[in-house]
Amino acid sequence: MSEVKSLRPASTVVLLRDTEGGLETLMLKRNKALMFAGGLWVFPGGAIDQADIDAGQGDPDAAARIAAAREAQEECGLTPDLNNMIQLSQWTTPTAEPKRFQTWIFAAPIAHDHAVTIDGGEIHDHEWMRVADVVKAHKSGEMGMMPPTYITLCSLLGYQNTAEMIEGERPVAPPEVLPIFAKEGDSVLVMFKGDAGYENGESTTPGARHRAVMHDGSWEYLYEGVSEAQPSFVQR
Repeated sequence: MSEVKSLRPASTVVLLRDTEGGLETLMLKRNKALMFAGGLWVFPGGAIDQADIDAGQGDPDAAARIAAAREAQEECGLTPDLNNMIQLSQWTTPTAEPKRFQTWIFAAPIAHDHAVTIDGGEIHDHEWMRVADVVKAHKSGEMGMMPPTYITLCSLLGYQNTAEMIEGERPVAPPEVLPIFAKEGDSVLVMFKGDAGYENGESTTPGARHRAVMHDGSWEYLYEGVSEAQPSFVQR
């Protein structure tokens, strides 16, 4: 059996702002030359450094919040409202991947609506867009992204403003997600806990479907026949 790669802690934050047209989020496009997620649209984020751990006094959650705020400032020049930064989930990279991260995903209003500044190196483009428009653009093949990004956006679709997001997400226990990669014919998919094929890795196993399936370059999230013990990642 191949050696399971060690996990590196990472953190990301969905930056949000209220507009007359609805709730908007800042999307960043990574340099297509990068090995990891090259050319894809992401939220600001990156690895948790030792300085973040020290600043958090060894508390992993505190370090993740500090890292998310630091990365947002470094990658786009914006700062999240730390008092209203809500953890949405924690995703762990599948064991088959050569680089593995355990990533805290937060959402927060921006503290101040300053101009976005990107370095043109790691990040090549940015867009403030309504959450619904980002999801629509992904489904049409215009904005490539990874499953955690897409599913996180879907989980925010029901909120009209940042106050609703904070009220709705603060009491929710953030799920810990370990996807399992699989293929079904020509389709690439990732299965989550509650899927009939999750434990044995066989995507064709009859039964419940809790997975994200890629169709023509975009992801579709499925939650069908799953036990209530495993809630949907998209509640609204």
